[in-house]
Amino acid sequence: MAENATKNEIRWESHRRAFEKYLEGLRFTEEPELETLEEAMRYSMLAGGKRVRPTLCMETAWVLGAEPEKVLPSAAAIELIHTYSLIHDDLPAMDDDDFRRGRPTAHKKFGEAMAILAGDAFFGEALTLITIHQKGNDSQILGVVQELASSTGVNGMVGGQVMDIGHTGVGGDADPRTLSMIHKYKTGALIKSSARIGAILAGADDESKNAVSEYAAELGLCFQIVDDLLNATATTEELGKSAGSDAELGKATFVGVYGLEGARREADESVERALSALAKVDGDTSGLRDLALFVRHRGS
Repeated sequence: MAENATKNEIRWESHRRAFEKYLEGLRFTEEPELETLEEAMRYSMLAGGKRVRPTLCMETAWVLGAEPEKVLPSAAAIELIHTYSLIHDDLPAMDDDDFRRGRPTAHKKFGEAMAILAGDAFFGEALTLITIHQKGNDSQILGVVQELASSTGVNGMVGGQVMDIGHTGVGGDADPRTLSMIHKYKTGALIKSSARIGAILAGADDESKNAVSEYAAELGLCFQIVDDLLNATATTEELGKSAGSDAELGKATFVGVYGLEGARREADESVERALSALAKVDGDTSGLRDLALFVRHRGS
């Protein structure tokens, strides 16, 4: 790391290193008959990525007075759920992508059936991490399970994916309310839960949990807007997946509804609302501020 790195950058790098080490150490079976399934899971799980969700969970816990390492099992559970969603998103029945993070997608590497099953397996393993390996009192563990379940089900990530599919092919006709609703569910729900889970495990009060929820909801919205901008403006090499695919599929995107400049304004406004929410949180929130600015300006 550069000598002039800030304290926040050093702490975030510490989060990332601790998380990658924990993730690398995860094994799911000792049964030889299931080696291919585990290989497919680890192929996708260890493919890299920004790790925004788990590090957000760790940083939120730190801000609210807990050791970041305490939340590693739950942070990993969040990333397993996220990875399962990416595997399934890439399938021919969904976005039909051949590449993810610069490598062949799971179904291209292992076949569609194994990719589907690897995604399915991640959900069960995520629950195992929380219920078996996460330290905390009964109320906290139950709260984490409830949070993760609600953010990934019908009124969360899966519901958002259904709405996204429903508007594929006619995305340019989506209205702003529908567009925001899709991504509040599809992308924002799990990002919001990442912060809330960190707060729950830190023993935060309701006021703090509500404030970090507000922050993370706006962070998730900004994240999706920037994703749409990058899909429309970056190259396939820069993205590590097919550039321009959203427009080709006719998906509902912020660029399609607002145009490039309008989408950039929406991202700016979203990040400002996220930063305003941080004013309600006691503690050093400068790292969360830096994350919001990173999300807004990534790829710039």
